[in-house]
Amino acid sequence: MVGRAAQLSASSTCGRNGPQNYCILGYLEDEQKCFKCDSRQPYNLYNNQNSHQIENVITTFGPERKMKWWQSENGVHQVSIRLDLETLFQFSHLVLTFKSFRPAAMLVERSKDYGYSWKVFRYFAEDCASHFPGVSQGPADSTDDVVCDSRYSASEPSTDGEVVLKALDPSFDIENPYAPHIQEQITLTNLRVNFTHLFTLGDTLLGRKKRNPQEKYYYALYEMVVRGSCFCNGHASMCMPVDGTRGDVLNEPGVIHGRCVCQHNTVGTNCERCQDFYNDVPWRPAGQSDPHACRRCNCHGHSETCHFDIDQYQASGGVSGGVCDGCRHDRMGPQCERCRPYLYQDPQLSMEDPRGCICKSASSSCPCKSCTTPMKCTCDCDLTGSLDNGLCDPVSGRCVCKENVAGDRCDRCKFGYWGLGNTVHTCSPCDCDHGGAYSSTCSSLDGQCQCLPNMVGRSCGDPAPGHFLAALDYYLYEAENAAPLEGKSSSPLRSIPLDPGSALQIVPRERTPDVPITWTGPGFVRVLDGAGLRFTVDNLPASLDYHLVIRYEPEVRATIATKNKSETMETREKTLTIPGAARVAILDTPVCLNAGRRYYVDITFRKQPNSNPQSSSHTLVDSMGLIPKMESVQDFCSQSELDSFRRFRCFELAAEQETLPDVCYGLIGSLSARIHNGAMLCRCNIQGSHGPYCSKFGGLCECKANVVGRCCDSCAPLNFGFGPNGCAPCECDRRGAVAELCDQVRGQCPCRMEVGGRRCDRCLSGYYGFPLCRPCKCNGLAELCDQDTGACLDCREHSTGYNCESCVEGYFGDPVSREPCKPCLCPDTQSSGRFFASTCNKDPESGSLTCDCLAGHTGLRCDACSAGFYGGLTAPGGGGCEECLCNNNIDPADSDACDSVTGECLRCLHNTQGPRCQSCKPGYYGDALAQDCKECSCDRQGTDVTQCPLGSPCFCDPLTGQCPCRAGAVGTLCDECATGFWNIQGESGCQPCKCDPANSFNNHCDKVTGHCQCHTEFGGRQCDECGENHFGNPDLQCVSCDCNMEGTDRPACNPLTGECLCRIGVMGIFCDECAPGYDQVFPACLPCHPCAVLWADNVTDVHRAAQRMRTFIPPHGEQLEPGHSRFLIRVDFYFDADPEALEKIRKQHADFMADEKKVKEAERALENSMDTRQEIKDHLSSCSILGDMEGLEKKVKALSVAKLNKNICGGPGDEECSKSECGGALCRDFLGQRECGGPMCKGSFPVSHNATKTAEQVENDLIDLLQKLKDSKIKACSQILISALKWKNIYLIHNNEMVAPEDIENLVKVVLAIQLPGSPDDIRSMIQNIRGVLTNFIDFKEDLKKLKDQAKTAQDLQEKAQAIRLASTMFFICVTVTLYKPAG
Repeated sequence: MVGRAAQLSASSTCGRNGPQNYCILGYLEDEQKCFKCDSRQPYNLYNNQNSHQIENVITTFGPERKMKWWQSENGVHQVSIRLDLETLFQFSHLVLTFKSFRPAAMLVERSKDYGYSWKVFRYFAEDCASHFPGVSQGPADSTDDVVCDSRYSASEPSTDGEVVLKALDPSFDIENPYAPHIQEQITLTNLRVNFTHLFTLGDTLLGRKKRNPQEKYYYALYEMVVRGSCFCNGHASMCMPVDGTRGDVLNEPGVIHGRCVCQHNTVGTNCERCQDFYNDVPWRPAGQSDPHACRRCNCHGHSETCHFDIDQYQASGGVSGGVCDGCRHDRMGPQCERCRPYLYQDPQLSMEDPRGCICKSASSSCPCKSCTTPMKCTCDCDLTGSLDNGLCDPVSGRCVCKENVAGDRCDRCKFGYWGLGNTVHTCSPCDCDHGGAYSSTCSSLDGQCQCLPNMVGRSCGDPAPGHFLAALDYYLYEAENAAPLEGKSSSPLRSIPLDPGSALQIVPRERTPDVPITWTGPGFVRVLDGAGLRFTVDNLPASLDYHLVIRYEPEVRATIATKNKSETMETREKTLTIPGAARVAILDTPVCLNAGRRYYVDITFRKQPNSNPQSSSHTLVDSMGLIPKMESVQDFCSQSELDSFRRFRCFELAAEQETLPDVCYGLIGSLSARIHNGAMLCRCNIQGSHGPYCSKFGGLCECKANVVGRCCDSCAPLNFGFGPNGCAPCECDRRGAVAELCDQVRGQCPCRMEVGGRRCDRCLSGYYGFPLCRPCKCNGLAELCDQDTGACLDCREHSTGYNCESCVEGYFGDPVSREPCKPCLCPDTQSSGRFFASTCNKDPESGSLTCDCLAGHTGLRCDACSAGFYGGLTAPGGGGCEECLCNNNIDPADSDACDSVTGECLRCLHNTQGPRCQSCKPGYYGDALAQDCKECSCDRQGTDVTQCPLGSPCFCDPLTGQCPCRAGAVGTLCDECATGFWNIQGESGCQPCKCDPANSFNNHCDKVTGHCQCHTEFGGRQCDECGENHFGNPDLQCVSCDCNMEGTDRPACNPLTGECLCRIGVMGIFCDECAPGYDQVFPACLPCHPCAVLWADNVTDVHRAAQRMRTFIPPHGEQLEPGHSRFLIRVDFYFDADPEALEKIRKQHADFMADEKKVKEAERALENSMDTRQEIKDHLSSCSILGDMEGLEKKVKALSVAKLNKNICGGPGDEECSKSECGGALCRDFLGQRECGGPMCKGSFPVSHNATKTAEQVENDLIDLLQKLKDSKIKACSQILISALKWKNIYLIHNNEMVAPEDIENLVKVVLAIQLPGSPDDIRSMIQNIRGVLTNFIDFKEDLKKLKDQAKTAQDLQEKAQAIRLASTMFFICVTVTLYKPAG
């Protein structure tokens, strides 16, 4: 049914039009009893589990198989389920598995015409007579018998009950599965299951007036399995989807398709007809040995269509039934093999030639209808069948035929001959087998004789595969199967025994490869003088005369009486002497026996009166045989064949089971086919033979190991257990068996009195020491002992030991001295349920008991529980002490770790809690069962405030460690803002970005600064202002200021007017020029020497004067007056006439140039320092890749978090934050800020932090002091000092990972010790001192090795942090930051 959900329907389904209630019968009082059914939508495991549509019954083999089912409406008795198939299928069996009670009555129907008509497969009811009166209750008499089955309708089980229907009852043997009545039974296009009556019973807990009783009666089906295969009449080995079906449905794995991929030249959905032009034989289903392939018609190329004609087929002797349609080229006949009237076959052309039929001349004596070209009349003799090369009588035109050829043209064989033109001989005799063919005639074309059933071959002389021809002595009756006759009584007694001492005894013979087999069956029957055997004959195939043959060993006289089982009981008696030198005796007078009658053949063996007294008084009889007398078969063979039969002694050789000549095989095989109406079925036993085929003559099947019989249906002597693997040897142990022969079913060998076992290879119960079995010695306290050692088994009265000589644990006493075993009281007896010891010991002097307590118990009488155990020992019937189930999270030596009565865990360790210490404490997460509860490491700024109480860790998910985040925060630790939020460190946690939607690209902002991604012309954190270098109203338009960004401060321009705001030293409308007093190289615009300030003031005054004087200068092109020229000369003279001012300027300029040189030297030193810094960076980059990583790993593993915390914060990291004065990497203050260091803490972080503060204070003091020196004559030198200090401060900030806190503190002390000088010489001296101090900080090569080690450690810690996201990992991250960033 896989892939056919759409073809499955039900007449009633609950919840189709809306939810419906239903109840389950038998649920307990406190359980939910009623549920909802809503089948408006298909079933879904996650969101629609209450749907119970019919497609739920299709098997999926999934884990939810018992979670879905089909269910009918409440209280509806008549419900049907129908499966409509797309074509004809072969049905095997049906299995229904019910969730509810099985129906009280139901029936299964099938249809072969797509639901037009229906036939009942079987009825099912607990009470067949009541529900289906008139229907037989079985058992079935045939495969198609319709009965009522009561096995599958009982009230139990109430769920998971099955109803099973098999198309063919396995109790019937199916010889031909393609028989019409079998195919009618197993083929179908539709299957319908009709439930006719619900199984109802009295109300119990559900019988309440307010509830509808019908709600608990309905049909519910877990699974409906329909097994079968595509039906192809044996002409296909695979199938494909039927045309027109949905490929997406029927291409699922496991779908059984219905359209056969036909073979054997057949077509049709079920290969039910032959292909076009393959109608030469009738269509038939394929058999086990013959595929019955459709054969191509032979129309000699003159037609492409044909049809099958049964009359033509029978007329040809079952050789050819194809009749060609519409023969062309003037042809006619079933195979277009003849020319139409008045035309004849041109002898020079083949029969396939379209020009082969020609017309004879109208003027000749040959009849001719018409000719387009006149020609002479020629002889029309068949060259193959006529003499003289086809010449005919010149007058009459008659042809002269060869021997056994007939016809006007000599074109066919005589009756009883065949093969004209098809063989090397002209015409050959049919030579049909006398016994295997219906008659002596055959097909004139190929010589095929018409064979009897199951005979094949041209002459019908061979049996078909799976069949055989019986040997002459086929009807053989084994003496072992005969009934015994004792003494003079002629009535049969009991069966023949195996044991010696009676008049008749079966003597089996074992078959060995090196000994020839001269007997049949299991062996012989030893017959004493006067005893006899009765053989029953009831299987003769024909009424004939039969020779009676007896196979035996030595000499006796046999009297043979034949009785016909009829009203008159006719009896004929004959005496036969069987010589001792022979092994076969034949009754000289044949016996006439009729088929279908039962005969008794009584053979009595008597010793001759005049025989040797010393000769044996018994005879070994093998079997009796009946051999048909060939002469009694009418019209069977010729006299010459009978003479050959006698001349070659075929009868005698067959009776003596000797090798036969070939002539005998042929005659005996023909005789078998005649009297059995064809070949006989092999009937090889499926379990005992290697296959279904047997020898063609005699029908001997190929038997498996140790299996005998023509059909391989019984075990050989001294073997047993007939089955699929053959038979197993008896292997009776001669030491304990009285005979070698065993029971052929069970394999039981006959044993001595005290010996047992199938092979008689062990002692009976109560004995030991095989093969000398002796009684067990157990002090009367046991009946059984070990078969080999004699150790007693199952000692009674609480005794134990080899001879039951001691007491079991928990008892004391002395069984040897008959002192019974008494129970130990520890504290009570074993049967009381309060016995908690393995055993007890009795003091021989005091008589007191000492108990050996079981694990978990203690006390003199084991009446208390040990530490880590609990139990109600004092309660009546209370159990023993059990280990407290605390998941290894308590101290087992702590007596108060768990409650001694209830077992509840009281002192959980490893940060766990619960009655079983099964979960992590609040603020911890992980696997409590693995002692792996870790502290939650939630970021308090991003975590829900209600889940982070002061003084304790935040509460996170106890399994995953996921923290409960505030709105806008994400991450396992809630330590980062989600997209669209920023400022995780704010008082309220992450805040929305609130980016202006019109002025920004999106609502994403920097998670630290909150700056949104603005369009070019906008700025501000939220993009609600004009951007850098823009002005205007952001709500209307922002216009570019076009300021040179290298020459402006920030903001670059006035946001309202757009005026550029130049930085110091820069001027111009767009801030793109250097101001006076600054070097004119833009954009550097470095300040000029301080001395230039004085000069610039004077120049400025002169410049202003010059500007004023320019007003007196006429414009270009005007005629200058002489007075103006003289004025300019006077101005020039004025400059030349002030030598004192010029000298002063020259001196200041010289000083300025000298100071400028010093500044450039300082700049050169700074550049060298920068080069050195870059070199160190290059080394650092190589350190992260190269180096001894294994050594670094060992150093990292050797790191101690507590030690690191102490070195960094000043206190060990294993203390609680509330008790640690110096804090730790995971400690925070009440505001949520990290807490590390303190006033008295000596860690690197507090020391460096204090040093940084001191340095900043010194810097501020220096700046204030230098501000006061602006008007001093040493202003230039103080500027140099400021530059040096600023460079040093920047260097410390940007390269603090290379400077130790102690070096920072030394620098601060040196700076504080500086006494600002009052003269240039003092300043120069101070500069030299500063340079000396700086030298100690820029000489990095001395610390390079230490720096590499620290870099490797940092790199490894960073990789570890990425792999382990735990609280401890977060601590290492904090340590890393603290180690290498002491400034903050």
